[in-house]
Amino acid sequence: MAANPTSEQWRNRMVAELCRPGTVGGEFLSPRVEQALRTVPRHLFIPEADLEQAYAPFSPVMTKRDEEQGYVSSVSAPQIQAMMLGQADLRPGQRVLEVGSGGYNAALIAEVVGPEGEVTTVDIDPDITARARELLAAGGYDRVRVVTADAAQGVEEGASYDAIIVTAGAWDVPPAWIEQLTEGGRLVVPLRVRGLTRSIGFVEHDGSLHSTSALMCGFVPMRGADDHRETLLRLRGTGEIVLSFDEEAPEEPHLLDHAVRTPRVELWTGVRVTLRELIDTLQLYLATTLPGFCVMTVDPALDTGTVAPNSTRFAMAAVEGGDFAYLVTRRVEGEELVEYGVHAFGPTAEEFAERVGLRVREWDRDQRGGPGPEIRVYPVSVPVDRLPEDLVVTKRHTHVTFSWPTP
Repeated sequence: MAANPTSEQWRNRMVAELCRPGTVGGEFLSPRVEQALRTVPRHLFIPEADLEQAYAPFSPVMTKRDEEQGYVSSVSAPQIQAMMLGQADLRPGQRVLEVGSGGYNAALIAEVVGPEGEVTTVDIDPDITARARELLAAGGYDRVRVVTADAAQGVEEGASYDAIIVTAGAWDVPPAWIEQLTEGGRLVVPLRVRGLTRSIGFVEHDGSLHSTSALMCGFVPMRGADDHRETLLRLRGTGEIVLSFDEEAPEEPHLLDHAVRTPRVELWTGVRVTLRELIDTLQLYLATTLPGFCVMTVDPALDTGTVAPNSTRFAMAAVEGGDFAYLVTRRVEGEELVEYGVHAFGPTAEEFAERVGLRVREWDRDQRGGPGPEIRVYPVSVPVDRLPEDLVVTKRHTHVTFSWPTP
């Protein structure tokens, strides 16, 4: 680019990066979405960022902190926004609800659906909606309806919607989101299941939702009536290890007391992946088929070296009775590969490590490189024994089910 690139040049550079082969979600970048990305001046919706930051294709911009200095609002990375708009398969003339307001994404939606379409954006925070309303008006998108409300209730005023796009991390699917969709309408939501978040594209069918895609993402969590806190279990015997459970926390956590004081068992699975290979289906496969799945973090300030994850911020883990284990990788000497292994602790650590390792090998044999699971969402009022799927995660409002393709 030129020495002092204009905003348009930055915008075109951003789109070129998003169109590169291999970009996550790039297959969803339709011509309509691409044109919207080239049209909307993103930097005007992020006045706190310079042009380079505003048009960084893979980086979000954080815009608001809470009293504890945690981020509660952001403008998502362009790659994530383009991906989700593509998952929604938006068309001119459609009515769309955006959950979570920032301004920029609503402007993109307005460009895609055109002047005959209708766009509503809702957020629980009046500061955020005031900012969005001001920025949208300044950018020439004052036809976007901005609503301050708890998004878990949807927005009845603009319903029914051809698409609902959720731009905050959700633990569940509130009934209003399904009820306010048109028949066959689309919901795109960053849904959290057992500590993993995926942007899932759903199509409504007879009051339930059927997935069309599921892609890795990360989002600031929703606030309001449907806020959900993880259950945190700090292992006794060491202060550094915390296990996070989104659902189904251990009923007898005391059984894990001092498990970390047992000898560490190491098992290597023989499953090797390239350094650039996406392992999103491995994560989902373990989360949905491995009982006791959780996420392990390690406090660096207290780290004694008892555990040795590749990242102290995130390690796939599982517990069973008095045993716990987590996944690790090691570099294959002389090759651009890593091998998956298991570290386990507890009275029957060797057997537990074998069971965890078996799941990794199953993924390698049956699911690696595949399309991933079919995900469905049913109202929680439907009895579990009437669901056709075996893998069911029950939340407050819904059952979320997973069907993995058979080899």
